[in-house]
Amino acid sequence: MTLRLTARTLDRPREIGYCDGPMHRLLAFVLLIGLVSFDWATSAAAQEAVHFPSLDGKDGAPPTQLDGYLFRPTKQLPGPAPAVVFLHGCGGLISGLSHQIMSREMDWARHLNAQGFVVLMVDSFTPRGSGEMCSQSGFKLWLYMKRPADAYGALAFLQSQPAIARDKVALIGWSNGGGAVLFALGKRPGKPAAFAGPDFRAAIAFYPGSCDVQRVGADWTTSVPLLILQGEKDVWTPAKPCKALADQAAALGGPVEFHAYPGAYHDFDWPNLKRKELTSYTTSKGVVPITGEDPVAHADAIKRVQAFLASHLSL
Repeated sequence: MTLRLTARTLDRPREIGYCDGPMHRLLAFVLLIGLVSFDWATSAAAQEAVHFPSLDGKDGAPPTQLDGYLFRPTKQLPGPAPAVVFLHGCGGLISGLSHQIMSREMDWARHLNAQGFVVLMVDSFTPRGSGEMCSQSGFKLWLYMKRPADAYGALAFLQSQPAIARDKVALIGWSNGGGAVLFALGKRPGKPAAFAGPDFRAAIAFYPGSCDVQRVGADWTTSVPLLILQGEKDVWTPAKPCKALADQAAALGGPVEFHAYPGAYHDFDWPNLKRKELTSYTTSKGVVPITGEDPVAHADAIKRVQAFLASHLSL
């Protein structure tokens, strides 16, 4: 049986596989994970909305049904396609002003689609009724800790698709999503017990939150190859403690690479983002975040990410 996913525009979503009630949720899970296959050749739209369960269900609680946005590759590689899961930053995946996917994620999807990757963007906030988590008042630690389960829910969903290479899926996160990458790859909270498939083949964290020994623990490391990309002038997620964590992980045997860009601020890879001080997101320590694109760092990051993924996913 094949269930073809329908395309949608962001302002008029079409629910796929979501129903209310525990039995309906179970049926939706079976349909989505067991019976869905993608028909790349015949679907007219490059973007498709999908729904799938997080692996956050515990103690009998039902899992969160997540929103995802799937982008097909513009370059066709032989055999099943490699894929990348995206974890958005603290501002969410969907802009509250334009109701469109953030331009940073769209730009990265374009580059990776051109390399032959399927891209699955995961919206962790909207299904849980959350807005931004950048401000002190908006931050929700409980949601932050659920995001690793979202990443593995997305991985399980992709691995159920015949068109996807099950052992060639990577993970990329930005800021809050980058911190979620670190938590997913470490012991706490780590990989959900319910996940039984092959792990992510590689991971990339852009200016990750919680990239600090005090946040993730002195024993933090990873067995999944990880690339961390950071701006040296980033005051929101500082480079120095992140470098110390990367060095510690490498000393513990983790395949971790760290690269910092001189002069670059937070969001250095966000296309056409003007330098700005975000006073409304002033931290509890009185730090005013600064964001803005660094074109030189951005261009290098594109090449570095593509080379890292090609190497570890054997393209």
